[in-house]
Amino acid sequence: MNSTEPSALKKAWGGLRKPVFIPASIVIFGMIGFAVVFAGTAEGAFESLNSAITDGVGWWYILSATGFVAFALYCGISRVGNIRLGRDDEKPEFGVLSWFAMLFSAGMGIGLVFYGVAEPLSHYVDPPEAGRVAGSTDASANQAMELTLYHWGLHAWAIYVVVGLGMAYMTYRKGRPLTVRWILEPLLGRKRIEGGIGHAIDAVAIIGTLFGVATSLGFGVQQISAGLEYLGWIETNNWVTVILIAFVTALATFSVVTGVSKGLKWLSNINMAMAASLALFVLILGPTLFLMQSWVQNLGGYIQALPELMLRTAPFADDGWAGAWTIFYWGWWMSWAPFVGMFIARISRGRTIREFVFGVLLAPTVIGSLWFTIFGDAAILRQRDDQDLLVDGEVSTNTSLFQLLDGLPLATITSVLAILVVVFFFVTSSDSGSLVIDILASGGNLETPKITRIYWTTLEGAAAAVLLLVGGSGSLTALQTASIATAVPFSIIMVLACVSLLKAFRYDVATTPRYIRLTTTPNTESTNGETPVPLDEVVKPARRFGISSTFSGLSASTDGLATPDGQHVVVAVHEVSSESLAVDPKTGEVEYSHENAPVDPLGGETFDTPEFADSAEGQAQKNNSQ
Repeated sequence: MNSTEPSALKKAWGGLRKPVFIPASIVIFGMIGFAVVFAGTAEGAFESLNSAITDGVGWWYILSATGFVAFALYCGISRVGNIRLGRDDEKPEFGVLSWFAMLFSAGMGIGLVFYGVAEPLSHYVDPPEAGRVAGSTDASANQAMELTLYHWGLHAWAIYVVVGLGMAYMTYRKGRPLTVRWILEPLLGRKRIEGGIGHAIDAVAIIGTLFGVATSLGFGVQQISAGLEYLGWIETNNWVTVILIAFVTALATFSVVTGVSKGLKWLSNINMAMAASLALFVLILGPTLFLMQSWVQNLGGYIQALPELMLRTAPFADDGWAGAWTIFYWGWWMSWAPFVGMFIARISRGRTIREFVFGVLLAPTVIGSLWFTIFGDAAILRQRDDQDLLVDGEVSTNTSLFQLLDGLPLATITSVLAILVVVFFFVTSSDSGSLVIDILASGGNLETPKITRIYWTTLEGAAAAVLLLVGGSGSLTALQTASIATAVPFSIIMVLACVSLLKAFRYDVATTPRYIRLTTTPNTESTNGETPVPLDEVVKPARRFGISSTFSGLSASTDGLATPDGQHVVVAVHEVSSESLAVDPKTGEVEYSHENAPVDPLGGETFDTPEFADSAEGQAQKNNSQ
């Protein structure tokens, strides 16, 4: 037994990418240590940092997040959407329902339950100054749902699209390792990506991911303990917090060791079933007709309000609302982007970019809108009629969900179910986060040792536990701020990633043909039923329908023409830009200029890895070499 343990540790250590693992671990331990040792003064320091980020770069967060939405929509609508994330003949690994369940469960997680009641109710009672709407009114109720869907809708998922699409394209299409750094290869080149710049990108991604997940875990532990205390089962203390974190971390460790196909898929499906059951319970036993009417209106209100909200920085407002909500969310989503993006990339192989974009953007947004409508509008209606959901005149984020359930039948059972949903969201977030961090730390190796997976899962749980126990609420605030601060450099990486991907997509679109089918009318009179019609003669009659067989003056050729099936001909068409054409000024003859042809930004690089051999690029190079 003892003889095998050192070899396992040595093997795990050898598989790590040291320039990424060591700096990331040092920064993580350093930030946790700072928050613990200077707990009293750290709160003020991190609050000042939070204000500085909000005031200094809040506009950048809002502008870049909206830019990511535009980027995602362009990729989905344009010809880029035809590109498959994998080989051209590949099919998706997971079914649509399992795919949606894993997307939704890992992408939003604990926040759905934590803010499902609290956020709409908060915006209803205390609306933003920039909205110019009085609190606790019908107008503030409508605005509250618009703001909530704004924070949890297209913008959040567009942030995930950028990283997820980039990683899926570079890995499954181009055969690169599954890490964040390779998204920037078309822009920076392979040499820089394999050097210090690439190491820094992955280290930033690891740090942001761990603190983003630890923040969520802190939310989850607070809500679990608050729910158990609300039911009168326990009194919250340090020992209870430790036991809760240890228990859930153990579940996450078990899940992450079993792997994504077994552990996480199983947990995600169970979790979504429980969350759906809770939502249906509130929908059916609550004000059903009111909630369905509200859902339709909320979707319409969100669509109408989006153009105004998506660039609102509120420069004349002094209430700090934008910093406390919108800017916090954008930073939080960006800190989550490395691990959520990598995770959805892993489960999206074989899908086209169009399927990926609209699946990731629209499905979770619609499901999320229904979730927030059920819990948020039910809470707003309850507060509007009974005015019993506030604690000391404020919304209690930890207990608001349980207060809402307390007014419905089977309150104890549903409260326990809600706690279980939080627990499983906790597990799936920790599970997927740890797995992704491990992949980043090992340079993109998908089959990482169990020891390193356990290391990251335990570190996430320990970070949340230490900061909750030692620093209290101040350290949790510090952790949130650290998560947002990490998003500052990563937001720049994401903007560069968009530019890099557009460069790669431009070449892919230019070199990938489109296929059209021509229906021809052969000249049967000239054949007398005996002589077969030449192929070029079959194509020529298409002129009567306004179709030129020579395509803009190019000489007639049979290249790219499939053997006619009856009167049908399949033609492979490559669209070219005017810069790639040379026109003879005397004759007007058009020729294709190879000198101005699209240049591959990836330069035909090869990798001696299974991912490359199994990718579309690897397959193409193999076919060309034969």
